[in-house]
Amino acid sequence: MQTVINFDPLRLPPETRALREEVRAFIAEEVAAGTFQPAKGLDGESFNREFSRKVGARGWIGMTWPKKYGGHERSFLDRYVVTEEFRSVTAPTWAHFVADRQSGPVIMKYAPEELKLEILPRICKGELAFCIGMSEPGSGSDLFAASSKAERLNDGWKLNGTKIWTSNAHQSDYMIGLFRTSPATKENRRHGLTQFLINMKWDGITTNPIYQMTGRHDFNEVVFENVHVPDTHLLGEVDGAWKQATAELAYERSGPERFLETLYVLTALIKLLGEKPETREAEGIGRLVAQLHALRRMSVSVAGMLEQGKEPVLEASIVKDVGTLWEQQIPARARELAAFAERTSANNPDFDEIVEFASLQAPKFTIQGGTTEILRGIIARGLGLR
Repeated sequence: MQTVINFDPLRLPPETRALREEVRAFIAEEVAAGTFQPAKGLDGESFNREFSRKVGARGWIGMTWPKKYGGHERSFLDRYVVTEEFRSVTAPTWAHFVADRQSGPVIMKYAPEELKLEILPRICKGELAFCIGMSEPGSGSDLFAASSKAERLNDGWKLNGTKIWTSNAHQSDYMIGLFRTSPATKENRRHGLTQFLINMKWDGITTNPIYQMTGRHDFNEVVFENVHVPDTHLLGEVDGAWKQATAELAYERSGPERFLETLYVLTALIKLLGEKPETREAEGIGRLVAQLHALRRMSVSVAGMLEQGKEPVLEASIVKDVGTLWEQQIPARARELAAFAERTSANNPDFDEIVEFASLQAPKFTIQGGTTEILRGIIARGLGLR
């Protein structure tokens, strides 16, 4: 059945402006203190627990969650503003961001109450880091093909298998992992998958680094060998986690982090070309900024759908697909537009270094959050085209 894809023309309400100014003032304080350098993605470390605890103290983690669990019962649009401000300056948010964006909402919806009360307030304080255990060797983003197994025991479950491309697994406290608890059926490939909350310090878990071309280490291979999981860490329905996982991916794929990861290159380009760029340069910058504006409008629209309790899986997939292509093309386009620009110590001495780093980093965007091919398959299926 064909599904209509719709992006409502939503704009952020005026009351979010005060919050934006508050976040910018906080960022300025942290930059002045030397926590990180803004708008320069090659500097510093993106995983900073101290920074996350400061963000938690400001009330900017778990913003939309009930106060009962340490949250602040604010809107998804407020959360969008905080995310946008942090990502636009490459702030070191990854020690709390995955938990805030998607793992916390999954726990809130599917975990036993005692687990919610134990875990969620600590996330809100910036004390816990999460990673996502979905992709596997040989299947990548095809989650239907997951083969890592969870076997039923008298006192819980036993996990065996391997997850791959797991961002920050080596630094995370917990993983929400997707495991096969029974075979898929011919009628339903989605059947047989179950989610678990996994403590990364449990016996039997080995984390192996996967280094990027930049030399950075954030991707990992995670191997499970007879890992025991208590029943209290089962999330949701046995064999029925596909709906849970797809709803989770709507959170993961639609935010501004899906098109702002190389924004620092555009910022450096504009600084290099100066206030009076040539016609060709001005036209190139104009196109990039117009594309960025369109992506932002789409992403804000998805935030509005989440605010209404919807699960915009197709719209989120489009934001991720188009956003990935845009942020991947920025380094090459910036190099072309800057080819004949005059370089001085005043207008950006680090431009070439910044573009080189972004060029090496860009291929990973295709992997994280779902590959382009898988995303387009989801979109085509939603439109009734396959």
